[in-house]
Amino acid sequence: MNSNKAERRAAVIGAGTAGAAAALFLARQGWRTTVYERVPAPAAVGAGILMQPTGLTVLNELGLLRPFLDHGAPVNGLSGFTRSGRQVFTLDYRELDERLFGLGLHRGVLFSQLFAALSVEEGVTVQTGIEIIAIHQSPDEAVLRDQDGRDHGPFELVIAADGARSSLRSQSGIPQNVHRFPWGVLWLIVPDSENLFPDRLLQYFDGTRKMMGVLPTGRGPEVTDRPRLVSLFWSIHRDQVEAWRRNGLPAWRDQVLRLCPAAEPIVAQVNDSAQMTFAEYYDVRLRRYHNGRLAVLGDAAHAMSPHLGQGANLALLDALILAGCLRESADIRSALAGFSARRAAHLRFYLAATRSMMPFYQSGWTALGALRDLGFPILNRIPFLQQQMLSALVGAKTGVFRGELERALTYGFLEETLTK
Repeated sequence: MNSNKAERRAAVIGAGTAGAAAALFLARQGWRTTVYERVPAPAAVGAGILMQPTGLTVLNELGLLRPFLDHGAPVNGLSGFTRSGRQVFTLDYRELDERLFGLGLHRGVLFSQLFAALSVEEGVTVQTGIEIIAIHQSPDEAVLRDQDGRDHGPFELVIAADGARSSLRSQSGIPQNVHRFPWGVLWLIVPDSENLFPDRLLQYFDGTRKMMGVLPTGRGPEVTDRPRLVSLFWSIHRDQVEAWRRNGLPAWRDQVLRLCPAAEPIVAQVNDSAQMTFAEYYDVRLRRYHNGRLAVLGDAAHAMSPHLGQGANLALLDALILAGCLRESADIRSALAGFSARRAAHLRFYLAATRSMMPFYQSGWTALGALRDLGFPILNRIPFLQQQMLSALVGAKTGVFRGELERALTYGFLEETLTK
């Protein structure tokens, strides 16, 4: 190991997906890395997420793929249906490669596995209960300040990965546009003892005001011998959440079962509205993803709605690509400029795609629902367009009709799965 590199110091703010992955990659390149997490005792919580081939490839690069395959539920594709049962679209990973799949995963598994890896990685120090509220940069170094006025550093490199509501992003000096969407989802995770939803993400629509999704979620972070789980998602305007809780569950159960009668054993497990957690969406757009010695990763850099299931996967790719840029250039400013350039087209596509798709699924624009139900089945039958939609699903698109990530970033995990 290069002794000079071993003494280089980096700070990572946030121990979530992007921050943990970045810290692991940096430590393996010889950086002495400190992770600052504001939560005193971080825990494995969160809804089910869909890991795409891109995200699985990054986990494989970290040497961590096996526990995710053991906990997760392989997902062959996704399908959407109207209230009448008419199919709006269907996409199957195997149309691209017969070995390809997504992975339904409890978000807590993603957190716990990455956080556990941090605790044993040589060169990484994790400090919890510390909220970094300011960064001060000079030409040669950066110093952080926490909520109690204490300084930390100096560091050669700082990574802000403190989520969609990042406090560091706003003072980064990077031109940005941050918007909170009016719609979000209520969600919960429950056992699917009858294995009713084994291997596909299913979505059901009634116009644009009612939407639900069911995602196979594998098993939770603690054990792997219990019944498999599913995540249930219910679309709702953020201004209606409290009214929904006051109105009780019977009317809501009826609405769910009109959309998906097969979900009866799932909704039967909802006995209290408090079981459902509300998640809101942010739309975060940055002109670039660095400034000086600061890089911004994950939701802090590009939060978006979850309609293409890309959030955690894009965060993992941020960490991998940043590590590559730092490996290629010893000059921090040049490496970070390269990182911004390499992420630009990919992130621009997914930010635009999710923003433009959302009104067709969650909005007050009823006409868009009718257009979706009429037009999407036609588009889904055109081979070229279906290929483009599949490429977008797996996380590979860098442009509307042309441009994809290199194949190694999409299919690189498949060799590991051959022995599963």
